[in-house]
Amino acid sequence: MSTNGKTRTPTVAQLRAFLAVADHLHFREAAAAIGSSQPGLSGAVAGLEEALGARLVERTTRRVIITPLGERVAAHARRVLGALHELTEEVEAARRPFTGPLHLGVIPTVAPYLLPTVLKLVRDRYPDLTLHVHEERTGSLLDGLAAGRLDLLLLALPAWGSPRPKAGGGASPTREIPLFDEDFVLVTPPEHELAGRADVSREVLLELDVLLLEEGHCLRDQALDLCRETGPESTRAAGLSTLVQLVAGGLGVTLLPATALEVEAGRADRLAVVRFAAPAPGRRIGLATRSSATRAAEYDQFAAVLREALAPLPVRLVG
Repeated sequence: MSTNGKTRTPTVAQLRAFLAVADHLHFREAAAAIGSSQPGLSGAVAGLEEALGARLVERTTRRVIITPLGERVAAHARRVLGALHELTEEVEAARRPFTGPLHLGVIPTVAPYLLPTVLKLVRDRYPDLTLHVHEERTGSLLDGLAAGRLDLLLLALPAWGSPRPKAGGGASPTREIPLFDEDFVLVTPPEHELAGRADVSREVLLELDVLLLEEGHCLRDQALDLCRETGPESTRAAGLSTLVQLVAGGLGVTLLPATALEVEAGRADRLAVVRFAAPAPGRRIGLATRSSATRAAEYDQFAAVLREALAPLPVRLVG
């Protein structure tokens, strides 16, 4: 054992050899289990004891005994080797397309309407992909992407909304992959003077008090680009479902993306839909990832397949 009083870091080979001995309590069986020679195994265990400056194994002519400290070292060795195994598995998965974990961020005004299609696609086409879904507002998603917490975003484009300063004036931190364009529709109470019309000019929005989502939603910003500011005392909602219920209750009118109409209009019976004359106001939905993403080709392929899956929805595919 070490005589200089300093503990050295064990090697993986030493930990693996010692753990085999701790599991089998027999040097010959332990050597066979890890494909080593018995002298090589004994040397690795002795080297571990030398590195740690501690006795881990008692050797007798009939049996092997693991010391109390050796039992604690064995528990640590299991965790260390287990973590190394997970590390190598994750790296190997990253080398193979559509395997391993994928953290997908989705904005709330998209998630309820597109996720069923996305989840079915992943389940049917990419069974080895472990999908983690994070529903957050755009700002939080972009922060998560930049920090590496998220891998891919499904959101309204452009991802940054109005131009956002770039650190150092360099290239954009994100790469965008357009999927589709969709129109907005106006949802009103059935007694509203515009109810049921299909040729309304977008300029009519400047004359209406449109109910909006609360601050932080990109759809709110898009609506404000089309509508006049409704004032600080106006009603606000945290989600589209609440907006629709407010409309059904006679509190006003609101804008919905076309992909949300079927789901949200089905939740209330006192609604009428107003469609705009061409060119109708709308938004573009797509994917965003880091410009430096190592899985860029994989994300491009995923986008192409996702476009096909989204074709039955009331959208115009792009890209």
